[in-house]
Parts: sequence; C-alpha cells; structure tokens
Amino acid sequence: MFIKSTIIKGAYHDSVSLMRIARELNTAGGVIDSAIVMATKENKGIVRTSGLYNPELDKAGDNDLVITVKAKDSKSADAALEKAAELLSRKVKSAQGAALGGVNAKGIANAVEMLGGANMSVISVAGRFAGKVAADCLEQGLHVLLFSDNISLETELALKKSALKKDLLVMGPDCGTAIINGAPLAFANSVNKGSIGIVAASGTGLQEVSTLISNEGSGVSQAIGTGSRDVKKEIGGITFIQGLKALAEDKNTSLILIISKPPHPEVLSRILREVKKIHKPVVSIMLGGEATLPGKDDFYCAHTLEEAALKAVYLAKEGNMRKAKERLFDINTEVEKMAVPAAKNKTEKQKYIRGLFSGGTFVSEAQIVLNAIVGPLWSNTPLDKKYKLANSLKLKEHSVIDMGEDEFTVGRPHPMIDFSLRNKLILSEAENSETAVILLDVVLGYGSNMRPLEDILPTIRAAFNANAPISIVASVTGTETDPQVRSKVVEGLRAAGVMVMPSNASACRLAGEIVRIMANNGRGY
Repeated sequence: MFIKSTIIKGAYHDSVSLMRIARELNTAGGVIDSAIVMATKENKGIVRTSGLYNPELDKAGDNDLVITVKAKDSKSADAALEKAAELLSRKVKSAQGAALGGVNAKGIANAVEMLGGANMSVISVAGRFAGKVAADCLEQGLHVLLFSDNISLETELALKKSALKKDLLVMGPDCGTAIINGAPLAFANSVNKGSIGIVAASGTGLQEVSTLISNEGSGVSQAIGTGSRDVKKEIGGITFIQGLKALAEDKNTSLILIISKPPHPEVLSRILREVKKIHKPVVSIMLGGEATLPGKDDFYCAHTLEEAALKAVYLAKEGNMRKAKERLFDINTEVEKMAVPAAKNKTEKQKYIRGLFSGGTFVSEAQIVLNAIVGPLWSNTPLDKKYKLANSLKLKEHSVIDMGEDEFTVGRPHPMIDFSLRNKLILSEAENSETAVILLDVVLGYGSNMRPLEDILPTIRAAFNANAPISIVASVTGTETDPQVRSKVVEGLRAAGVMVMPSNASACRLAGEIVRIMANNGRGY
C-alpha cells in the first residue's frame, strides 16, 4: 500500500468542486482512498486521522491545495495524482468558459451589475474567505446562503447583525438547505408549492419535513435555513427570528413549522416570545427537547420530523390533527406487521442495530426514537456524551453514526454525493455476525447523488450474500419531481430486499421493533 501526495501552491478551489473531483478520483483503478483539501491546520489534522498522512503534507500552507492518495501500488498512486491534476485543470477551464458568456466578473459588485436584478447569493468558499465574501454580498444588498463552514462565531454574529440592519437574511454558516420562492438551494428537494412556511436550524431536518409535506399532497411557501449555530447563546437566534417575522407577514403562508435541536434556553425564550405574537398556527419540533407556550392555543409540539410534517399538513388542510393521528397510527401498524417476520429469521448471535447515516439530524432522531425501544445508542454525535464512540469506524452494540461529520468529509465528497465509504461500512457491518439490522438514509434532491441505485445496490446485494438473515431498513428522503425520482429509488431498493419506510422516524421504529421482538423471544440478549 502506498500513500503519495502532491502540493499545488496558491491554488484555491471551492469545497463543492473538490467534493465532486474527489468522488471521481476514488473510482480510479487501484485507489483505496484519497483526499483533496486546502491545507489548513484543521484539514491537515483530519487527513492525519483518516489514515492518509504523508510527510509532504507538512510542507503545505493554508493557501495551498493538497492531493493525497492511498493506493494498492506506487504506479496506481502516481496515475491517480495525475488524474486529479487533470480534473482540477479541466474544472478551471470549464468555469472560465461558462462564466456569463465567457466573461468573468471582477468582484461581487461587477457580478451584481452583470446579472441585473439579483438579490440572493450562495457562498461556498473556504471558511477563512467566506466571511469577507458574505460581507461584500451584504454591501451589495444580497441575501446570503452561506454553505461554507469553519467560520468563527464572532464573524457569524457580525454578519448577522449587519444583515439585520439592512433587512437581509444570512442563512448559515454551514447552511445546507433552503427553498426560496420555489427555488431549491444547496442540498434541497423539488417540493410542491403550498402554504406551509418552514424555519429550520437543521438542513437534513428541513429536507425531511419539506419532502414529507410534499409527498402528503401539501406544499411549502418558503423554507428558510439558519445554520445550526444560530440558536446558540452567542448568536441569539437572529436569523431564526427574522425568518419567523417574514413568514408571519407572508400572505402565502398559512402555517409555520419550526425545526431545531433544543436551542439555548435564553434563545428559546426569545423564539417563543416571537411565536406568541404570530396570528397563525405554529408547529414546533425541537429534537431531543420540547417547547411549551401557554396562552397560544394554536401552538403544537411534535417529537419526530414525521409527526411535525403530518401535523402541519393536516392542520393547514383541515384545521385539526385527527387525520395526522390516523396516518401515524397506520404507519405504526405497518411497522409492527413488518417487524414480526423480520425478527424470526435471525441467528442467535444477531443482536444489534447499526445505523449509517448521511444526514446528521437523522442520527439525532434515531437516538430519540430508538432509545425508547432498545435503550441508549453509541454514536460519533451522541445525545449523551458518555456514549461517544472512541473510534467512529469501530461500531459497538447499538450504534448510529453521522457520516456527514468533518472526520468523514474533509477531502472527500459528502456521503449524500459519494456512497463509497458508507458502502464499505455496510458490507463490513453485514459481515459482523452480531449485526441484526443495518439502518440507512438515502437522501435525494439537487446536489445529492444522481445515480443512487447504481451506486448502492451492488453493496446491498453483497451484504445479503454475506449475511442472508440480516435486515436492511431504509428511508428515502425525496419526491417524485426530484431528479432521481423517489418511487424509482424506493422500488429498486425493495426489489433488492431492503425494507423501505416513508420516513426516517418510521424506519428507526421498524429497526427497533425487530430487535425488541427478538429480545422478548429470549434471543440475543
């Protein structure tokens, strides 16, 4: 096995481009793993822990690009490095040729002038540059979706205070999803237009809820992402409250749905004070917590993303939750029916659930749902810190991991784009005699993997070949109008033997019920 690196001095490429190039590089012959990163101190540290360290890495500075390849032999490593250089060169030439009729803008102001009428910017550059770019966009009167991460809290606060004065939104940093005036931004889905407005400090949570709403026959007016840190004490929920005010005044929004992990208590108080002023129904999902609002009769809490979506749909349609409760009852009944036969065919050794997720919010929801059924779960992002995995690649007992965390994504494509690393874990966990259920999310939409079945089905088949009694349970977050077409993906997974559920919450319940039934039958525990 050989690890080789190349340093390109003073070369900057945005993170999305690097993700796509890394995905292609990992398909090269003889390549075991690779990383393409800007050589910041943080990125170097993560590359080291990923098993891709090469002494050349120490020679690179913050403004340099590093390409590191782990390959089966020296020849394959050299060929992969050459391919990476070619792909980067091709990307630069393509970008230059495509820029507004072949003419590059000379800064933000010039770009705004050339486009004419633009009022929104999407920023995906290295964190150390992103704050300045965002500030320049605000100066030009542009709302900002800040996809970039690794931005300090001080910079985030300064940007959001500046935006507030200008009556502009800063969605982010690390804002993965938004739908503005029907336009999906970043990792987002094609959903029906409707009357439900969403404010979310969770990208995957926003995707799940918006697609469930659309699949239930309703639709979204606006979906405003805030970035997860917006609800921290240091930021104070600035964008979250701006979003609430905007939706409260929007004549096309009849109901508001808010999504977050539990905010800081002071921030939650501010949010609830604002909610109390709103003369529209509000549905709240605080994953792992709960908000109460005495004095507002049309304020409703939910415990899962699925429940929040169904409550929003049927409150908006019918003004009551009767149909939402009926839908949840039907889904739970189906879970129970599916769990019984799945539990019967397991071996004595099979005991545990192994959840391999591309969406971080799904990991939190999985822990909430499964804790009530099978007890605590180990994770790289545990709700209870005492269940923190020492090594995120070495799962034990019941475990769920977020493969979208930095430890997995620096220098490689996000798992919503590239399934290769998760595929390896699916197979290795299937080969583990103690694994009873593998739990997955498949997230569709713009920016995600455009050929999910082609990339995951060979691994699914290999997993069943290695461990025939295993159950593989999945949810598919997406819609019929997404580029990948949800029904085609669902049908393809089911044909391969995967148990596909309509939501992440119901998939988690199914996984938990399979293991609970096994335990009650005196098996495995």
